[in-house]
Amino acid sequence: MTTERVHTTAHHVDVAAPAGVVYGLIADAASWPWYFPPNIHVEQLEFDGRTERLRMWATANGQVRSWTSSRRLSPSERRITFRQDLPAAPVKSMLGTWAVDAVDTGNSRLTLLHDFTVEGDDPDGVAWVERAVDTNSRSELEHLRRIAESWSRLDELVLTFEDSVRVKGGAELVYDFLYRVADWPERVPHVARLDITEDEPGVQVMSMDTTTADGSTHTTESVRVCFPHAGRIVYKQTVTPALMTAHTGEWSVVPDETGVTVTSQHSVVLREDAVETVLGPGATVSDARRYVREALGRNSLATLELAKRHAETSVRML
Repeated sequence: MTTERVHTTAHHVDVAAPAGVVYGLIADAASWPWYFPPNIHVEQLEFDGRTERLRMWATANGQVRSWTSSRRLSPSERRITFRQDLPAAPVKSMLGTWAVDAVDTGNSRLTLLHDFTVEGDDPDGVAWVERAVDTNSRSELEHLRRIAESWSRLDELVLTFEDSVRVKGGAELVYDFLYRVADWPERVPHVARLDITEDEPGVQVMSMDTTTADGSTHTTESVRVCFPHAGRIVYKQTVTPALMTAHTGEWSVVPDETGVTVTSQHSVVLREDAVETVLGPGATVSDARRYVREALGRNSLATLELAKRHAETSVRML
C-alpha cells in the first residue's frame, strides 16, 4: 500500500484594500471567472450559509480541468477552508485555506495555502501539479489584488446584460444551432474564422475571429461548457479584446407551452486604463460601457435571430 507524501505550497499578496473587501471577493466563488484568469465557470451545488459545494472548471497548465470542492466559510475570522471532493488526475487529494489578515483599516494581506497528494507520488505528476498550483495561485492573487484595489469603482467596471428572442420551434433545434459552433463561419456573418477542439464531450476550446461594424477584426479565445439537458452553454473568453479584462456569458434555451425563449447573457469587466486607447482621448468608462453593450448586444442578437430562423425553418420543412 502506497503512502503518498503531502506537498505544501504557500502564496501571499499585499492588497491596498480593506480586509472585508478582499474576503468578500474570495467568498463569492460564482464570480471568480470575472476576477481569476484560470477560472472558466463555477456552479454552486449546495449552500447552507456556512458550507458549500462547488463544481469548478479552470485551466491548469493550458488544459481545461474540472472538479468538485467543498468549502467552509468563516467570515468573522476571514478564513475559507476548501477540499476537493472529486479531484482531477493526477491529483489524489487537494485541500487548502484562503486567509485574509488586516494590516490596517485600508490594507490587508491575503494568503493562499495548498496541501496536495498525487497518486503514487509520481514525480512527473507532482511536478505538473506544483507548476499548475504555482502558476494559477500567482495569477489569481495578482488579479484579485487589482480588482480589490478598484473595489470602490467595481459597479462602474462590471457590466452585465442580456438579450432574448422568442422562437416558434423546438428547443433542441435552437440548442443544436448554438452548440454546433464549428458551423458558425458559414452560418453567422460576423464570424470570419473559428477553430475548435472538443477533447472532452461538452467542453469546447475555441479561437474565433469576429468582424465588427466598422470592418475591423477581433480575435478571441474561449472555453465553452455545455449542459444539453439544461439547455445551457456557459463560456469565458480566455483572450479578450483590449477593452476588457474579463468576459463571461451564457446561452440559455427555455421552452414553455407556446414556444422557446433563447437568451444571451454577458458579464464584462472593463479595462479602465485601455478606455482612451481604444475609444480615443477623453473617452470615459461610461462611453466604454455603452460601446461594449452595443457591440456585444448587436452580435448576440444577430446570432439569436439566426438560431430562431434555423429552428423555425427546420420546423416548416418537416
